[in-house]
Amino acid sequence: MKPTLLHAANPGPYTGDGNWTYLIAGNRPVLIDAGVGQPEHLAAIAAATTGGPVDVVVTHAHSDHASGAPMIQSRWPAARFLKHPWPARDVGVPWLTLADGETVMTGTGPLEVLHTPGHSPDHIALWHADSRTLFVGDLLQLGSTVFIPASSGGSLAQYLASLERLRQLSPLRAWPAHGPVIEDPVALITQYIEHRRQREVQVLAALSDGLQTVEAITERVYVNLAPALIPMARESVLAHLVKLADEGKARRRDVDWAV
Repeated sequence: MKPTLLHAANPGPYTGDGNWTYLIAGNRPVLIDAGVGQPEHLAAIAAATTGGPVDVVVTHAHSDHASGAPMIQSRWPAARFLKHPWPARDVGVPWLTLADGETVMTGTGPLEVLHTPGHSPDHIALWHADSRTLFVGDLLQLGSTVFIPASSGGSLAQYLASLERLRQLSPLRAWPAHGPVIEDPVALITQYIEHRRQREVQVLAALSDGLQTVEAITERVYVNLAPALIPMARESVLAHLVKLADEGKARRRDVDWAV
């Protein structure tokens, strides 16, 4: 599996250097993720294909992955657009439904759809069994952890379950939407799970010390954080609190939290 890497030309505070999209060439070109519709991205797609993609498979509905779909459709009207459903966010083009366990055919063989919620409720990964390769969207990223937006569809418990599902596949390589190729995804997944375990210990300790709000716990757990990153850190803390409450280890009160 040797995809063509096409950059979405969308650097920013939440996307870092920007998104990678992946074109799997052959007699049935498949594009993984739609970018944001930047002219540079559309030109790269055109240069890498003869008649554009047959299928555009979107890993999830967050705007940096899905908002370019209408521009791709306008340029290549015959293209199909596929994703796991998130009805509240699935706009812009007619989406065909992808369910867990289904197959997307490419010129390099089939990709199995793996529903991997957590970062978002609709998130999928794509598994090429012959080469033990994963396309992981926003599940993994070298040099960083993954944002879990607890107040807008994210779930830490589901995310950890999705990581464990991928680890059980023993993948040899993973292509992420952000950052370079991951040559040892099992090691990175293990590191991620341990990081979340350590963060949970910190959140519980803050609760035990009498801190009761997301803001106060975030200030304790995330020291010297850049102001622009504080909203994301608060979402991460909230994700941990929700998980702890679901497990009976914390209590959500009217406006605050307690053990």
